[in-house]
Amino acid sequence: MPAITDYPAFVAAIILFLAIPGPGNLAIISSTAQGRVGGGLASTFGIIAGDQILLWCAVAGVAALLKAYPAAFAAVQWLGAMYLAYLGFRMLLAKPGQGAVLTLKPGHFFKQSFFITLLNPKAIVFYMAFFPLFIDPRQRPGMATFAVMALTIAVLTFLYGLAATLLAHHLAERVRASPRLSGALTKLAGFCLLGFGLKLAVSK
Repeated sequence: MPAITDYPAFVAAIILFLAIPGPGNLAIISSTAQGRVGGGLASTFGIIAGDQILLWCAVAGVAALLKAYPAAFAAVQWLGAMYLAYLGFRMLLAKPGQGAVLTLKPGHFFKQSFFITLLNPKAIVFYMAFFPLFIDPRQRPGMATFAVMALTIAVLTFLYGLAATLLAHHLAERVRASPRLSGALTKLAGFCLLGFGLKLAVSK
């Protein structure tokens, strides 16, 4: 049996974490606006793939390794910050009516969201600190415990991404009718990405 102390609380915490505004949410919204439902779902699967890698890296103790070598952690931080800033600049420099900033192919939406998620080293530390809160110390957690947690996170991320995609698609149909509004939202998304990158770069 998985050594999870309070599964409902674990689910509630993950849902709350997903709802917090961040690069992942922005990626889903932007991908849906440019690639419709297919783009949004591709972005969702990219987030799930990147998240699962970080999750299992945390389980394997990669977070401890990064904390033991600050230079390595800082390098990954700066790499992630530069990638977000690069995306932000591309969106800010895009001209109205120019077309999709990220790409038009759903496969690229997957890669875009995958790297946005993967290049966030704080996620590893988060999982490293988060998992012990829901593990029964009286039991010895095996791979089954972490597998259940990982599967739960993947399913909840998919459901959340699907809901966000459908909502964004509904709103995007109205946005497409106004090029000026679409351009303004693209610029706003660019500023948000730059902000995320800056926050990641200066955080300790």
